[in-house]
Amino acid sequence: MKILILGNGGREHAIGKKILKDNPFVRLYFYPGNGGTNLIGINIGNYINDYSMLELALFSKKNNIDLTIVGSEVFLMKKIVDIFHSYGLRIIGPNYLSARLEGDRGFSKFFMKKYGIRTPNYEIFHCYDDAINYLDKKKFPLVIKTNGIASGKGVLLTNNKKEAKKAIREIMIEKKFGKSGEKIIIENFLQGEEASIITIFNGKYITPFISSKDYKKIGENEIGLNTGGMGAISPHPHMNNLIWMDFKKNILDPTYEGLISEKLIFFGFIYFGLMITCEKVYLLEYNTRMGDPETQTLLPLMKNNFLNIITSFDKIDMFWEQLYSCCIVLSSKGYPKKYEIGKIISGINSLKEPFYISGAKKQEEKWVTTSGRVINIIGLGNTINESIKIAYKNAKKIKFDNLYFRKDIGS
Repeated sequence: MKILILGNGGREHAIGKKILKDNPFVRLYFYPGNGGTNLIGINIGNYINDYSMLELALFSKKNNIDLTIVGSEVFLMKKIVDIFHSYGLRIIGPNYLSARLEGDRGFSKFFMKKYGIRTPNYEIFHCYDDAINYLDKKKFPLVIKTNGIASGKGVLLTNNKKEAKKAIREIMIEKKFGKSGEKIIIENFLQGEEASIITIFNGKYITPFISSKDYKKIGENEIGLNTGGMGAISPHPHMNNLIWMDFKKNILDPTYEGLISEKLIFFGFIYFGLMITCEKVYLLEYNTRMGDPETQTLLPLMKNNFLNIITSFDKIDMFWEQLYSCCIVLSSKGYPKKYEIGKIISGINSLKEPFYISGAKKQEEKWVTTSGRVINIIGLGNTINESIKIAYKNAKKIKFDNLYFRKDIGS
């Protein structure tokens, strides 16, 4: 069986490793991939020079690819699933209309409101002046979001009017996030614990994975700029039975109802970004793919054959190791802004599995950095504290100039 995985991060390396662990005879291709994926499959980035969805479809057709898995959201809003379907190719991910649940926050919020899905109060703005004037009516803190995807960085927490005005100007006037900021959402801030639930939707059933917690900020104690994710733990210590029941009743079930009613039918992933308050759970956002670094944290705990999960149209029973998982993201200092690449990495050969390459490649037999997020280190333990301890012990084996990672993941 030939499988193509789309993306270039640790998530895609983790998906590939899990598939090979369960199915050793599968042949993997990656676009564009990274140094890690190149060790377990074939990176086809050398043959396709840009993100042409049509070229990827033609490559898949010519090379008899049996299944394509969309890792990164970048591909979804370029209608890759629709293009693959038009060529009769099998692909895991939502069509363009369904992908708007992630790629168009205005559409997503309308969907939540229509189907009674609990979410923070919000307003949507197309006009800069209207957004600025709205601030006079609100109490702070406020959350300001780009309408479109922004690599996980388009969500800004503002503590006062000055910060909010600056955020709105950066998004709408200075175009910091490009077309993603042509429209913004201003949302009430909720105090609580963020949680992530990844699910698989096969068009008939939505099946949740176990919970996880993502650490999005670059700085310890969740301060500083948003990133693609600096670490994660699983299962989430605050997702007790009552919270799970609340999530199912007020978020998961009405989401399913809305998908069926709106004919948003696809085979792929739905990620629920949640906020657990002292009273109830709220939906902050949908993603229509697996999270990063949540995927790297979850897959080492999964007992199921991952390939069976993403190809079965039946109701799935999920099985998990009775362990805890902690992921530490090793990054280049300066990320998510400016950072240097090409730094020689030492210690990779001494790492114990599981670990995943996210931004590194082999160059003349040496590993060098190629991106802001470089390596994902996973610790597995019988307690959450044990998993954290193991992850940090492994992380200290890696050395390169300008190495940075948060010291408080899981605490």
